[in-house]
Amino acid sequence: MRLLHVACTLTALSLTACSDTSSTPNNATNASSNASSNASFSSYDAGVVPGGPGAKQLYALGHAAADSTIALMNRDVGSDGLELPEGSGTVARGTVVYAAQCSQCHGAKGEGLPTFPKLVGRDSAGAPTPEFQFATTNKTKTIGNYWPYATTLFDYIKRAMPFATPGTMTDDDVYAVTAYLLSANAVIPDTVTLNATTLRAVRMPARDHFVPDNRQPTVTTK
Repeated sequence: MRLLHVACTLTALSLTACSDTSSTPNNATNASSNASSNASFSSYDAGVVPGGPGAKQLYALGHAAADSTIALMNRDVGSDGLELPEGSGTVARGTVVYAAQCSQCHGAKGEGLPTFPKLVGRDSAGAPTPEFQFATTNKTKTIGNYWPYATTLFDYIKRAMPFATPGTMTDDDVYAVTAYLLSANAVIPDTVTLNATTLRAVRMPARDHFVPDNRQPTVTTK
């Protein structure tokens, strides 16, 4: 039995040694291969592939943006709403615009669809008054129960919606859609006409739950 034990021990040691020895060349080979790949990629010239524009040439995809195009997109509306444009929109007009531009993604009444978020709902948990317990419940965030500033709602819709053609809605239509969504969330009456002045006056239900991030950076030493 003792001889068998010694033989098994020697066999195990020899297999371990073989495994350790054989791993070194593989690692060296992989490192060499990676270095070679990186070197060849850094000198790769896409222009010389069959059908390409030629050595050291670019495909010339796209074009420089015109100043007028940049001006249309270069508008950010902050929480104070000072950058809001002229124009106005009613809830009635917003109902029409929403149906044409937004309902295919967010549902006919803002209820959301499987791949697009819900927009309407003061409290998705069904409580009679809005609550702010998103960390401990499965509540769905909506404009009515989570969005902090009405002015930035205009900003997001103007720059990012509709999904397929962002930035194409007029300022009047964006005011109107904003009015419709705020009315649907019971934030404003359906008789209100939104413009720069009236939109700045809207206070969202969740406003007090948001505070400025005034944390100072900390320096850690090792």
